[in-house]
Amino acid sequence: MAKSSGRDGPPPFDRPFEDEDTKQRVYGTVLHTREPTTAGEIADRADCSEDAARSHLSFYADLGIVTRHEGRPVRYERNDDYFEWRRVNELAQEHTVDELQTRVSELTDQIETYRDEYNANSPADVDVLEFDAAEIDDVYVDLSEWATAVEDRRLHERARRKVSSSTAPSHS
Repeated sequence: MAKSSGRDGPPPFDRPFEDEDTKQRVYGTVLHTREPTTAGEIADRADCSEDAARSHLSFYADLGIVTRHEGRPVRYERNDDYFEWRRVNELAQEHTVDELQTRVSELTDQIETYRDEYNANSPADVDVLEFDAAEIDDVYVDLSEWATAVEDRRLHERARRKVSSSTAPSHS
């Protein structure tokens, strides 16, 4: 029987990027890094030399994908603003103003439903300890979905405004 060249499932947790080249392993490591991290630590996680990691991190810093924090040692951090900008641009390219507005309306309705159900303005205002133990898991799921809906609405609204401003007639 011939071996399949494709993956039959998710990568192993200990080496999630082992089939990628060094540049991709460094990028993947940065995506999973949530705090300023040295090039050496990133190199260890990406299974590459520190010099290779530093070279790729410098490239990603120039692109705005990572933020470089000067000091001894220099540390690198994922630039969440870059990824948000990228997501807004993807939404703006893939959807019309009407589609984006429809999604904003759907998300607004979903958010209002959660506000009414929990008698709160945001997920942070809900005290889960006020619920029975049997309900807590469901409450956490609702709060997570509510927070996601708030964030998705914000991104879709930004994309809607971007598309609206790019299609507005010129007044020259």
